[in-house]
Amino acid sequence: MGLFSFIKGAGKKIFKKKDAAPSLSPEEAKIAALREAVAELGIPVTGLNIDLAEQVIVEGSTNTNADREKIILALGNVEGIGAVADNITVLNPEPESTFHEVKSGDTLSKIARDVYGDPMKYNVIFEANQPMLSHPDKIYPGQILRIPSL
Repeated sequence: MGLFSFIKGAGKKIFKKKDAAPSLSPEEAKIAALREAVAELGIPVTGLNIDLAEQVIVEGSTNTNADREKIILALGNVEGIGAVADNITVLNPEPESTFHEVKSGDTLSKIARDVYGDPMKYNVIFEANQPMLSHPDKIYPGQILRIPSL
């Protein structure tokens, strides 16, 4: 549990300029879009609650730290989100991953070489960030990635 910082101007664009459901306030529409972003990933979480204040506040429970971290990253790697306050309970705790901010010129191979000493371990990073990453070459500056320990 803690507070995770993200680059507010980088990330997936999920907030619509016009409210698709006029019955929702702008804040409710943003929360609905964030819930949908997590749901689309198919990460198992029960009791998911998302609130917008100075940052996104997320609550619920998952079976693994990997699922918890993916939810945090799915919410934080959205354009306009600068921080995620994590209040997710993990039922089966395991070692936490470290996070890496993608810089201009980074590739998963370069990151793997820097972190693991072996560029061929890029697939470990790719798999740790699925389903958020659809292809190893589709990363962008400012994106935050999970880097699991080996």
